[in-house]
Amino acid sequence: MTRDSRRARFYETERLIFALVDRPGGRAHTVQVAGATLTLRAEARFGSVAAVQRYVDDVLALPAVRERFAGARHPIRVRSRKGAGAAHYEFASAEIAIPEGPDGRWALRELVVLHECAHHLADPWAAAHGPEFAHTLIDLVGLVMGPEFALVYRVLLGDAGLT
Repeated sequence: MTRDSRRARFYETERLIFALVDRPGGRAHTVQVAGATLTLRAEARFGSVAAVQRYVDDVLALPAVRERFAGARHPIRVRSRKGAGAAHYEFASAEIAIPEGPDGRWALRELVVLHECAHHLADPWAAAHGPEFAHTLIDLVGLVMGPEFALVYRVLLGDAGLT
């Protein structure tokens, strides 16, 4: 599988995860994954890039995140991004760029922000959406959102051949 096909498959799998997590009203709900019934808490949504910055700072300050990931000791700057098509992480500047306008509201969600944080925490020499990144994301989601979310990611990324 080439890097581009991995990335496309990774994003496709995350869209499935988002659909599983999304519920009208943003309430906790139960889902069936790999024969287990899981209760997923409501995912945080953000109203601005400034709110995302506060969240990222809080995530990097969590003792469990600092213990698991050496990169958590290095700050991430969050900035607004032109265009609504993508959020991304820039290794050189340790920045997350998030679209903020009406068309970019899709990116102002906890799981997108954690995906970008995982790029910061993963080995910079590893493939951008390779197995090591997938495991970093699974661990981060589990530490921040709980083991139920980690299981969802582990199962769906595994089923897609991405771990």
